[in-house]
Amino acid sequence: MVKNTFTYNAIRGNDMADNQKTEPRDMTQFLKQLKQSSDFKTIQLSIGDKQLSISYFKTLIDEKLLQSHVILPLQERALDLDFRQLEDLKTWIPIEDIEMTGQVESIQAKLLKGCAVATLDKEFCKYALIELASIEGLRKNNDTENEFSVVGPKVGFVESIDTNIGLLRAQINIPTLVVKEILVGTTSKTRVAIIYIDGVTNKRNVKTVEQRLEQIDYDVIFDTSQLDQFISDNSLTPFPLFLSTERRDRVVYALITGQVAVVSDGSPYFITGPSTLFDFFLSPEDYYLPWILGSFFRMIRIFGVIFSLFATSMYIAITTFHYEVIPRDLLEPLIFSRRNVPFPPLLEVLFLEITIEFLREAGARLPTKIGQTLGIVGGIVIGQATVLAGLTSNILVIIVAFSALASFATPIYKMSNAIRFLRFPMIFASSIWGALGLFIGIGFLLVHLTRLTSLGMPYLVPIHPLRVRDLKDSFIRPSYQFTNKRPSYLRPDSSVKYKPGKVKRKNDLDRE
Repeated sequence: MVKNTFTYNAIRGNDMADNQKTEPRDMTQFLKQLKQSSDFKTIQLSIGDKQLSISYFKTLIDEKLLQSHVILPLQERALDLDFRQLEDLKTWIPIEDIEMTGQVESIQAKLLKGCAVATLDKEFCKYALIELASIEGLRKNNDTENEFSVVGPKVGFVESIDTNIGLLRAQINIPTLVVKEILVGTTSKTRVAIIYIDGVTNKRNVKTVEQRLEQIDYDVIFDTSQLDQFISDNSLTPFPLFLSTERRDRVVYALITGQVAVVSDGSPYFITGPSTLFDFFLSPEDYYLPWILGSFFRMIRIFGVIFSLFATSMYIAITTFHYEVIPRDLLEPLIFSRRNVPFPPLLEVLFLEITIEFLREAGARLPTKIGQTLGIVGGIVIGQATVLAGLTSNILVIIVAFSALASFATPIYKMSNAIRFLRFPMIFASSIWGALGLFIGIGFLLVHLTRLTSLGMPYLVPIHPLRVRDLKDSFIRPSYQFTNKRPSYLRPDSSVKYKPGKVKRKNDLDRE
């Protein structure tokens, strides 16, 4: 008999009761915004002749607390007709933090902090805010591992999609943060979330991502990195066309800039797009340090990647075809170092490059402490042994070591993999045609980069096509007074992020 009187229907936020015409217009618009997100839920409860609606974000509340402290107590007294007004909730459920309000601003602030909002069918101007937050439980063992930074937060993502969305909502407290969920994978039926900020992100990018995800016909989705390959504009490129990250601050920065974020259940990585080549050289540390230091480290990062890409190929070109460009003071040590080496520069370089790759792969697959020891000891022992055995020269060992270090200067692991791979075509080109082959390789690389797109946006923007205004946050990191506008190439719905103002400095020396 209780089941006939009490109905418990968990429905999505876009299926709320139809009698909202008597609600305040601001509250109606607020709920309309929230209904765009898949993690916004509404529960309707029939208690006697009353209809109680409870709305909440499932990624922000403790659903066990909702069941045990709200649903079960109401279910046990479902036949009690003493429930006449919303204030009776304070005596019916064992939760102290219940606030009665009718102000939309207060409801918005509390709902996005982990509260559930309850209302009766005939009291639309009065709402009960029930504290059910679970944000404290989200910060457990989710430090960043592969994208570590000395300065700034260490919050990373985990393998639970609800936890990851909750971490984002804890940082972005606005109702316009939209989360759309779809199922991908014919066998796994994996939950995939498309996240963007309504009113900021270009709707065309959102629709493009959604359409490409819905067209995926694959059996099991293991990680978000698979989705990166499925929805990329070009699969015949070593360059990543979507930025993959495990850091919350990097995803938040991409969202407020106007990009779209995608995450799958079971993966601690987000992908954001559309991305440009420069996005892979930006580090969150750049914005936590003074802009002069941030710009310096960014330039070091870009120079390191260029050095890593062309250093060994230049060595081959110079030592094979262009001895005349070597200074006389350096020519004698170079000849002396290669005097006992029986191999041509190409085989000498390939031997060391492949050895470095073996050490890197072995170190990545072994446990952390053993991998670090193997990388250091193995590099020193093998490098010294190859020089003493006359297999390589001292100068080449130094160049390859610097080149290997510089390849990890980019903070995104996928881009460092692409840089290490591209070294080998450059090595073969320079070994065949010398400097001409090196320039041919650079030409092919530039043509390839200019043809790449990410969600239809050119990969080399703001260099090609040229966007002078957007260059200010590419090679250098400008002051916060000049980063108040979103990049124009993303075509955001709102171009202004904040209004920079000058700090009013007061001189306290004249005060008594």
